[in-house]
Amino acid sequence: MKNFVITLILTSVLFVEYGFSQKFANLDKSPLDVSIARESRNAAPIGKIYYSRPKLDGRELETLAPAGKVWRVGANEATELILNQDMTLAGKKVAKGTYTIFAIPNATSWTIILNSDKDVWGGYSYSEAKDVVRFDVPVKVLTESVENFSIDFNYKDSAIYMAWGKVQVSIPFGVAM
Repeated sequence: MKNFVITLILTSVLFVEYGFSQKFANLDKSPLDVSIARESRNAAPIGKIYYSRPKLDGRELETLAPAGKVWRVGANEATELILNQDMTLAGKKVAKGTYTIFAIPNATSWTIILNSDKDVWGGYSYSEAKDVVRFDVPVKVLTESVENFSIDFNYKDSAIYMAWGKVQVSIPFGVAM
């Protein structure tokens, strides 16, 4: 009986120690988010955008997404667009598939880039040779600042909205029939 009690105590100590030994990372400063476009709540999505949402946190947008330079559109892993059917984006035909989204911000317009490279971190391995399509969209200056970078893949408006700071761009889309 004495051995049983000792074994039970040791097992309990090991179990408690193991149970509390797991360490989790702190909350990501640029959390992952997804925006899904679908005709209705129960309809299959026509597309999804996975992206990370950095904060301005007192910094200037121009230092985080410099004008005239390729930007990964978000933070951490490069933003990915998954199209579940052929579509048009800003009037350009884009086949069903998965693409990485990059942008070249400027004061009056952004060049949006869909690239065939996938599962990449940041924009460090960006290769223009893998661009699938590029198009320019105008900048709209907002009256209120958006603290966290945000994307809305909006089926009702047939547009993908991106906003950060006092800058917003919208990419019109259509579903190819």
